[in-house]
Amino acid sequence: MDYFHYQDGQLFCEQIPVCNLAEKFGTPLWVYSKRTMLHHYEQLVRAFAELKPLICYSVKANSNLGVLRVMAEAGSGFDVVSGGELYRVIKGGGDPAKTVFAGVGKTDEEIRFALDCNVMLFDVESEAELERISVVASEMKKSAPVALRVNPDVDPKTHRYISTGKKESKFGLDLARASRIAREARNLPGVRMIGLHMHIGSQITQTESHSEAAQKGVQFVTELRENGHPIEWFNFGGGFGIHYRKQEAKSAEEFARVIVPEVRKTGCRLALEPGRFIVGNAGILVSRVLYTKVSGERRFLIQDAAMNDLLRPTLYEAFHRIWPVEPQGVLTPPEDFEASIPGTEAWDVVGPVCESGDFFAKDRNLPAMKRGDLLATFSAGAYGMVMSSNYNTRPRAAEVLVDGDSAKLVRRRETLEDLLAPEFISS
Repeated sequence: MDYFHYQDGQLFCEQIPVCNLAEKFGTPLWVYSKRTMLHHYEQLVRAFAELKPLICYSVKANSNLGVLRVMAEAGSGFDVVSGGELYRVIKGGGDPAKTVFAGVGKTDEEIRFALDCNVMLFDVESEAELERISVVASEMKKSAPVALRVNPDVDPKTHRYISTGKKESKFGLDLARASRIAREARNLPGVRMIGLHMHIGSQITQTESHSEAAQKGVQFVTELRENGHPIEWFNFGGGFGIHYRKQEAKSAEEFARVIVPEVRKTGCRLALEPGRFIVGNAGILVSRVLYTKVSGERRFLIQDAAMNDLLRPTLYEAFHRIWPVEPQGVLTPPEDFEASIPGTEAWDVVGPVCESGDFFAKDRNLPAMKRGDLLATFSAGAYGMVMSSNYNTRPRAAEVLVDGDSAKLVRRRETLEDLLAPEFISS
């Protein structure tokens, strides 16, 4: 569920017309709905309530300080994958003691920073990393709390770039290797192995994979305890999918139905690391039509947002719903964007970047559009702005957070001076 809706022939974010936001803040423009974020966060809290979960919002999905502040004020913990993200959490009002630090390539500096901040858990991804955390923590005369990340060799049935649960993944450890490391780590100085971590992939729209992973996790918790590790946490990661096309995603309750009974057997505290589930449908990218163009048998709708703003369609061939902010003729978006829609024509929605891969959609049915009209690209709150760049020396867009009938600028639009400021011309 999200709080973007069409009313009186125009798109609203909560109680504010999106066209008003575009007029005030310009385009391209990221627009986030606070109510949508909190709605999805609360769905998870309720669905997994029996286990009193710690929901650790995944910062990599959307790291804007305004978003992090919303999550911190709601009581959320955080999942970070770099020292920079941990720094953001602190600046956004988050609690490091409710933060897990994942990622395959933690540097010594990042490990020290996290130890100084007293993070709740390090999600350990390799034997070499565990040994390095041991060395750094021992030098600091600290004891690092760690959770061993294992790959249960489960197919999450998602895009290959966001599948992380197979044993050949760069993330985590296969069960056999993890078992050996757990035995050898019993007396490793500077670390306390108090958790098990799994994360099998992202944008998962079925529950079978989580069910299989949970069952394997229960068995491995028993093995870890038999090896003398006081396992307190079962960190099940995230990966719960959202609605991009229609209603393809499962609810929080459906995931809880297969995860809770298994975790209950362990007596562990449950941690979850959702990102997309919370913020994905809480954001849209608003753009303005620059030109229309016909070339051969294809029609192009050229708008001022590009692949440097939203990379997902180019990187993953990802599908995003797209519809005019103030549609003419066909006033409300269809339930099926891939079906034939009366009163529409097929367009390739593209941007100004000098790449053939700069597109948001191909052969997309849209009502009549002309120069100056506004487009909304939906479900863009996750992995949108965080993956944006300055390719073609394009300043990154502004970000706005809507709360009811008020809107706050949470990141100003970059200027050309911002882009050139770190650079020097040698004499």
